[in-house]
Amino acid sequence: MASLKRLFDFPYYQLEKYNLNDALVTKYDGVWKSTSTEEYIEQFNKISRGLLRLGVKPNDKVAIISTNNRTEWNIMDIGIMQLGAQDVPIYPTISEEDYAYVLNHSESKFCFVSDKEVYDKVMAIKGEVESLKEVYTFDQIEGAKNWTEVLDLGADESNQSEVLSIMNKVTENDLATLIYTSGTTGRPKGVMLSHKNIASNAINSSTRLPLDKGNAKALSFLPVCHVYERMLQYMYQFSGVSIYFAESIETISDNLKEVKPEVMSAVPRLLEKVYDKIIAKGADLTGVKKKLFFWAVELGLKYEPYEGNGWWYETRLKLARKLIFSKWQEALGGNLQVIASGSAALQPRLARVFNAAGMGVMEGYGLTETSPVVSVNDMRDGGFKIGTVGRPIAETEVKIAEDGEILVKGPQVMIGYYKDKEKTDEVLKDGYFHTGDIGEIDQDGFLKITDRKKEMFKTSGGKYIAPQIIENVMKQSRFIEQIMVVGEGQKMPAALIQLNKEFVTEWGERKDLNLGESLSEMVKNQDLIDRIQEEIDLYNQKFGNWEKIKKFELTPDEWTVEDEHLTPTMKLKRKVIKEKYMDLYNKIYSN
Repeated sequence: MASLKRLFDFPYYQLEKYNLNDALVTKYDGVWKSTSTEEYIEQFNKISRGLLRLGVKPNDKVAIISTNNRTEWNIMDIGIMQLGAQDVPIYPTISEEDYAYVLNHSESKFCFVSDKEVYDKVMAIKGEVESLKEVYTFDQIEGAKNWTEVLDLGADESNQSEVLSIMNKVTENDLATLIYTSGTTGRPKGVMLSHKNIASNAINSSTRLPLDKGNAKALSFLPVCHVYERMLQYMYQFSGVSIYFAESIETISDNLKEVKPEVMSAVPRLLEKVYDKIIAKGADLTGVKKKLFFWAVELGLKYEPYEGNGWWYETRLKLARKLIFSKWQEALGGNLQVIASGSAALQPRLARVFNAAGMGVMEGYGLTETSPVVSVNDMRDGGFKIGTVGRPIAETEVKIAEDGEILVKGPQVMIGYYKDKEKTDEVLKDGYFHTGDIGEIDQDGFLKITDRKKEMFKTSGGKYIAPQIIENVMKQSRFIEQIMVVGEGQKMPAALIQLNKEFVTEWGERKDLNLGESLSEMVKNQDLIDRIQEEIDLYNQKFGNWEKIKKFELTPDEWTVEDEHLTPTMKLKRKVIKEKYMDLYNKIYSN
């Protein structure tokens, strides 16, 4: 049996145990193309041999930038790591300036990119990166070197023994990859993760995957340049799960119907959007159908796991699943058993309604620095509690510091930040990783996240405000796309709000209001402002008097990754947003 200590051991283990015909599947020109486990291994060995001939040595860095997940990414990933070199995945939508920073900081020798848009961005700053020798593309682009040139260079097997000799010297404690975190503040930090960090995380997380190993499909669409989706891909390889790559976030509903996966990962924002779309469809129904639909939704919102609501509830739930929820399942492919949710807090109502509908949304918790999973819910054996991020996975110790900070010890904790001892020493202390998150562990061992330590603030009255908790409750409003709670050092908390343009437009049409076409026109409409106030008043009821949102302002544009309101993982860049809307902030607190 292949030993599983290094990340490039996973495909060989899969060959021995499952030998899949469709290990990796990507859609090209409208047709799904499968790569078997054998072909996968054959291809990445070609890449290793080709890179070796290009002069790549152990500890060299090779960057990969891809707009979407695809088979080529995985082939490159293993091909690079087999040589004791490290890959540097870069998020495609960051600025050219950040591309240059990451490529320079990592001293990347080569860069592999997916498409023309990314290629043009890299070429624009290539002159600023001394270490960068060559850029290759996955798509055929005129005038660009294609990655098949490296495959062709590795077709001759005469240096395979050299590849094997280098592979055999790589240990589990060696650096595997540098992942630059899209921090909400400052320059990205290069997180150093070893083979052991990620491999142990994949193996220990796999025990929480309630699937028939060797006979299941995953749909992968969260960016593989983040450690969450990347670790899951090694976990799928370890579990004999076929990985299908979604074409894009826009095509996800079509891809779900085509692939019919058993498992996928998601971020809460995506689940919120799916839920809003389902509710919008229900709202278009009439008569008995509409009544039945909303009866099922109301029932779903009261869901408790393990028949916690008693037999009468379960009887009605069975009926709701048959009449209504089965259609929700069909819309997501029909086979979806588990959705792993991470990267931000999940609203409990979504966990309830999706689980009631028979699609197991299991929330977990982790950070890039912990490769990433620290804890995750599991439907089996009483391992699921709504409003928590589950129990810690095997080999992982979690304790709560005196100030409430979550501290983690385990094989998944990073080596440190690349070329930054000072920042490393700030977070790796007394044998524990200091997460910067605030949480608690309940009597059953479930971890609950209450806020980011750095994001909590005090009002001038000395009261603590945990903005994420308030934001998550307010985002239940269909009028609100994004919200940021402000008020540090001020007399009361307030909010900056980005409207859900699609829903607001529909609402305006129903009310015969002339709201205009753009957000900048909509935010001036007094009827709409009054309606938002009603929503705020409704959700304020859940909070103590000092936490209630006393005032708000609507922002005239959308908050996007491109305009730097959000990090690539859709977290709020609080400092940036506040600065962008300083005029609105001052308006709130000037009188």
